Amino acid sequence: MTLLTALMVEGDVPVPRDAQNGTTLQPPRADTRKPLQHWLIFTGVSVFGFVLLWWFGLLGRMVAADRTHISLAIVVLYVGTSLHCLWRTVAVSREDDAARRAARIIAGGRGISVAGTAVEVEGSGRLPEGLVAGHIRDLALKAQAQGARLLDQTLLLRGLAARLRGSNGFGAFASDTLMKLGLVGTIIGFIVMLAPIANLDTADRGAIKSSMGLMSDGMAIAMYTTLAGLVGSILVKIQYYMLEEATGRLFAYAVRLTEVHVVPDLARQLNYSE
Repeated sequence: MTLLTALMVEGDVPVPRDAQNGTTLQPPRADTRKPLQHWLIFTGVSVFGFVLLWWFGLLGRMVAADRTHISLAIVVLYVGTSLHCLWRTVAVSREDDAARRAARIIAGGRGISVAGTAVEVEGSGRLPEGLVAGHIRDLALKAQAQGARLLDQTLLLRGLAARLRGSNGFGAFASDTLMKLGLVGTIIGFIVMLAPIANLDTADRGAIKSSMGLMSDGMAIAMYTTLAGLVGSILVKIQYYMLEEATGRLFAYAVRLTEVHVVPDLARQLNYSE
């Protein structure tokens, strides 16, 4: 609940005027869409749908009909993947909150300096810990090391993008795995369905009746596993699409913050010349 409150409330910070030209220094506008809220809404709707399926007995029928238990494995994998997406969404939400607070601190002062692992802004305070603050620290250290030369943050931005994405790529792997498990269940179901035909005696009505039962079981396995794999893959893709979109917005915000405020400030401090 503390994290949700921190993400929803954004305090007002006074923004000073530039002493040189009198213009008001404004941090780049942050996107008000919250990835954690989106994930909670989507998951709530999904859980409601699963509850309805359970209430009408469809989930129980699927588990009972699937003797291979592949459908159950798909459900377990989907739950685990959703928890991983939640973990990554919380991490991105925290980084987004830290980046917005860092922007307000940078806009509230002048002069960026590094004190150990922390970044200080003269007249405003210390930047909150986070990947964006770490990127700003790397920029300040690079500026000090290279001297009065034009500061290029291209390589540092690539590293920041990789750190922000983290293990988001697991979503594509999990979605593909769910789809492949569904296809494996389809193949197994057809094997179970067609196996009795090989030794079927058309004159034996009992054998025909038994074969029809086995064929029905095989068809149920094929259909239920395929359906579970398709639905699970789609739901996972939607979750990680929202996560990737939130990560991309955070990276774009970090780029605007550093290019508009941090790099020019470091340039004024060290008097860069091309």
